[in-house]
Amino acid sequence: MYMNEDLFVDFLSVREILWVGVNFSKAKFTRAGFDYSQEIMQHYFQEWNKLILNDQKKYDIRMSLRKPIMHYDLSAVTKLNKSVKINNLFTRYIDIKDVLTDDQMVDYISGLALPKTSPYALSFVVESFDASVKTAAIWVVITKTETQEVALCEKFLKTPAGFGTRNYWARTFYNVFYDIQTNAFLRWENMVQNKVGENISESDSQ
Repeated sequence: MYMNEDLFVDFLSVREILWVGVNFSKAKFTRAGFDYSQEIMQHYFQEWNKLILNDQKKYDIRMSLRKPIMHYDLSAVTKLNKSVKINNLFTRYIDIKDVLTDDQMVDYISGLALPKTSPYALSFVVESFDASVKTAAIWVVITKTETQEVALCEKFLKTPAGFGTRNYWARTFYNVFYDIQTNAFLRWENMVQNKVGENISESDSQ
């Protein structure tokens, strides 16, 4: 996990967030379970992103991130997903514990040009869907849009469930949002609690 404490404290103070979508440009999929063509995989990338937009009560970004105001702009992620080539996507085996490091994720995100509709953007970057062990590795990334600095990134490992490829793996996104809502967000707040107190004290003394 990576956190820029100063940026994350600033993120906590704003009331809005921009959802930029589920990014598959760094993903690896086990061929077992995903023996599909380029066109079909692109279709799934679109469908997984549509699900989150179309069922915002189930995939509750506002509640999870404690932000009453939401903006959506999937243009950057859609372009990245369209660039994914099937030859680079599939692999026989995934070492799910050590595919991408915190530093690699921060470097990658810092180089992306994300929309600036809101001061901070939220994205999911899929590291892997491993059908062999029934596990998805998904990075949650919060970025300051003006500077492209990463405020937070953390990898979550979640288990799929349901029927059909789309719904089966979409469950992992739901599980991530639910984890943030019930556990992770409070944990992140606690990590910067002293920093928040310092900022309040400085503000009161001015």
